[in-house]
Amino acid sequence: MDKAPLTVAMIGAGMVAATHLRAIRDARPALNLAGICARRPGSVAAFADKAEAELGNRPAIYADSEAVAGDPDIDIALIVTPPDARLELITPLARAGKAILLEKPVARNASEALAIVTLCEELNVPLGVVFQHRVRAASQHAAALVSTGDLGALGLVEITVPWWREQAYYDEPGRGTYARDGGGVLISQAIHTIDLALSLTGPVTEVQAMTATTRFHDMEAEDFATAGLSFENGAVGSLVASTASFPGGAETITLHFERASLHLGEGVLTVHWRDGHRETHGAAAGTGGGADPMAFTHEWHKDILEDFAAALRDGRAPMITGRQALESHRLIDAIAFSACEGRAVSCGEIS
Repeated sequence: MDKAPLTVAMIGAGMVAATHLRAIRDARPALNLAGICARRPGSVAAFADKAEAELGNRPAIYADSEAVAGDPDIDIALIVTPPDARLELITPLARAGKAILLEKPVARNASEALAIVTLCEELNVPLGVVFQHRVRAASQHAAALVSTGDLGALGLVEITVPWWREQAYYDEPGRGTYARDGGGVLISQAIHTIDLALSLTGPVTEVQAMTATTRFHDMEAEDFATAGLSFENGAVGSLVASTASFPGGAETITLHFERASLHLGEGVLTVHWRDGHRETHGAAAGTGGGADPMAFTHEWHKDILEDFAAALRDGRAPMITGRQALESHRLIDAIAFSACEGRAVSCGEIS
């Protein structure tokens, strides 16, 4: 691709769209937001006003994703809608050869996500996923350290997501439902931490889980989940995730290796070596675990956008592909299935 700014169309104008708008504004090399579309005419018009104030130019308003697909000037379709109807949105874009960057999750469940990934692979269309926790400095240092093999074998994994959401958050039509979101805390909040953890640990093979909806929320899906995990590499571990943990705290990942334990929390990596010395990397930053779900920086989204644009220019895969994102979806579906069945479930049972 040439060096002209890549042109983006944003599909969706909900809560996280403003974060992506700021990411586009600050991206280098520059990106051009040419147009937007959304299901609600009022929200898309208001977002066009916000985009004009932020960027200095007013993006066009598309009627639907087919209109985006039909615009030959669009390079990237940035999809920030809820996960229902993703396949219907993506199909015309993929057939038109548009590169697609998806706000998490890929879809409502592993089966739908696989259909989207397969479609894009068959049409040779780049598909990236916004799992921005992977680009944090502490996460990158942890990945580099794990990749050296100097830590020895992984033995124990501890994953916690002690978040809080007010009832008003779930009063939005469709939020926390299976029809729109595909579930509750697991797929809407914990999926970020699950993705980051799996990128460091490798896949889970079996889970034994329980999920529930606490008395603190009136919602269809779960606001609490806990699971015992068995990993392909022989490690074991636990996951506890909640949006009922007032006032909400930082998610954490703790990995216990033979020679050191790694703790990721609040944007900081702490490494406790078995020989007694300790090191830290990164800087503390919020991720929206409290009452304000948008209390986080747009810089990580900017990094994802910049990597995706660079991948298109360089002809390589983006940092986080749709295929990689399937691991998180399979684990989330396995946890939900295990909780429903009341038994241990192999992740191989999830399509």
